[in-house]
Amino acid sequence: MATYAIGDVQGCMKQLGKLLKEISFNRKKDTLWFCGDLVNRGPDSLETLRFIKGLGKHAVVVLGNHDLHLLAIAHGIGACRRKDTLHPILEAPDRKELLSWLIQQPLIHTDNSLGYMMVHAGIPPQWSLKECQKYAQEVQAALRGPHPKHFFKHMYGNEPACWQPSLKGQARLRAITNYFTRMRLCDPQGCLELNYKGAPEGTPLGYQPWYEYRDTKRDRLSIVFGHWAALEGTCPIKHIHALDTGCVWGGPLTVMNLETKKRYSVS
Repeated sequence: MATYAIGDVQGCMKQLGKLLKEISFNRKKDTLWFCGDLVNRGPDSLETLRFIKGLGKHAVVVLGNHDLHLLAIAHGIGACRRKDTLHPILEAPDRKELLSWLIQQPLIHTDNSLGYMMVHAGIPPQWSLKECQKYAQEVQAALRGPHPKHFFKHMYGNEPACWQPSLKGQARLRAITNYFTRMRLCDPQGCLELNYKGAPEGTPLGYQPWYEYRDTKRDRLSIVFGHWAALEGTCPIKHIHALDTGCVWGGPLTVMNLETKKRYSVS
């Protein structure tokens, strides 16, 4: 019995199948953690979503920005972009079941017994892990409530870039969502820079990768995250593990055994 965390799959079902063979995944005993962005840009988003949902309790999922984008379109907000590969899901006969399952997934997942917290993009420096759980629940309540369309209508946008506890309403929910699902860079106060997607060595002046500002003594859990393909799965902070290795862009798909920290990849 083992627990594995996998970086952004983004509809790359063929590579996911290869990776699970590589680790001899047993769907009756083992558990897979998915760091968000299950779908989009890859060729098999529908098959990927069906497979992960079909794992039942043996799959643990957090939502990524592409997953939220799919849900927004399904609720009539926005439209598919040129490189999106979401139409097969939106036109599938089991669309309702798939999307109803997806919208129930959290923004973060915590397992105290394993000693890990999973998030799609990152944890801002000004939040404790306990605060992360509290703020994530605010967004999750909006997604799971009677009017998720209202949330999606206001979800897109880069402002407010800086967190203030006094933020209210949709601006507050948008900020929380951006931190958990879109963040790569911030300044020492946690103000976001959401346009840069390159490697850390090219970071704009005044900003650093979010993990550079985490207080390692403050975090009682290790953190696993995806989202930032340009990191190529590397993070210099010992207890923070980057898992997006850019499979959808031609890189490998990577999984890490959470008990042993051993990694496996397929091209």
